[in-house]
Amino acid sequence: MRSVISIILLFASSLAFAQEQVPKLDTGDTAWIIIATALVMLMSLPGVAIFYGGMANKNNTLNTIAMCFVAYSLISILWIAYGYSLAFGQDILGIIGAPSKLFLSGVNLASLQGTIPEFIFAMFQLTFGAITVALISGSFVERMKFSAWILFSFLWFSLVYVPVAHWVWGGGFLAKLGALDFAGGTVVHINAGIAGLIGALVLGRRKDLSLIPSNLPMVVIGTGLLWFGWFGFNAGSALASNDLAAVAFLNTNTATAVASLSWMFAEWLHKRKPTVLGLASGAVAGLVAITPAAGFVNVGGAIVIGILAGIIPYFMVAVVKHKLGYDDALDVFGIHGVAGVLGALLTGVLADPSINEAGRGLLYGNPAQVLVQLLAVGVTIIYDAIVTFLILMVVKALVGLRVSQEEEIAGLDKSQHGESSYNL
Repeated sequence: MRSVISIILLFASSLAFAQEQVPKLDTGDTAWIIIATALVMLMSLPGVAIFYGGMANKNNTLNTIAMCFVAYSLISILWIAYGYSLAFGQDILGIIGAPSKLFLSGVNLASLQGTIPEFIFAMFQLTFGAITVALISGSFVERMKFSAWILFSFLWFSLVYVPVAHWVWGGGFLAKLGALDFAGGTVVHINAGIAGLIGALVLGRRKDLSLIPSNLPMVVIGTGLLWFGWFGFNAGSALASNDLAAVAFLNTNTATAVASLSWMFAEWLHKRKPTVLGLASGAVAGLVAITPAAGFVNVGGAIVIGILAGIIPYFMVAVVKHKLGYDDALDVFGIHGVAGVLGALLTGVLADPSINEAGRGLLYGNPAQVLVQLLAVGVTIIYDAIVTFLILMVVKALVGLRVSQEEEIAGLDKSQHGESSYNL
């Protein structure tokens, strides 16, 4: 009799345990990710659009904003059509996701991703793809045909962003190797930075290299929107309203503030004047560098990342770019590419298992993590550079890349859109 009772109790406890393991929707987590998704959308429109638009020449402000605007709209459709399925569908050979969720087929009100509805998870990830494409535009401004930009965005998103997102976040081969990228240092910023550099080299230099920001207050407003929205970007990547989200939130603010100051002091020492544009650029560099590390490092690690993120990208933008002579107009490579690599590698050094047990860096007894980070960065750079170059060649053959010399001199606001930014 006792054995029968024991079996019944064991069965009951096993059943209760199994029920506990069934994913359940958490309304608190869901509410936070809805908010985080809206914050990341704000980073694209109006954040990046205003940030870039304010830095562009006054005759190219609208065109610069339009590049960000159309990127968000286009990627919103492509992500639902096939991007989500290929990035986050069931893994195929570590390379791409299965096309089983095209147009969100099979996703319904009961579908969960952890403790949140799959619908909002898909929307959250959509905003990452959209801002990555928008970021690239900063390297191409003031000389690229609007039609060429649209075609490039479609091809680059499909052939570069989607597979790399799967490799790192969707269960692909880099994820299986243990690459750490909490919120997009590799997937978003290295990807965008390398694409921007290759595009700048292929497009060639602008006729007028004296980039005079049309509206610095717009740049500051754009920076503030990016900083604000980045809390959704990084803290939202915890995919829950929990302690990890709180750590990522704090680390994001800390690294950004430190980087803004370290860029300011580097510029002050180098050029004798601290500029407002420098403060804004340093803040963005800090946001980029902390992105892969936000949910893996402690606040001391965030401070280290912030210091280096203000200094190294500054000298890349202020010194190295001019010596090499490439025309990365709004410094997408110098800030996003360089700070993205810096953050990804420092994650391998500073990842603290007491913050996130999924990550243990060099300083905590795991030097192999640095090698994994190097591999992830290297693979992303090589793949991105080759495919971006090929895409640009296809776009050039189909519609051409650059506007005419006359259109460039007149400004792309008028030549591409028939409008003017400032009707004073």
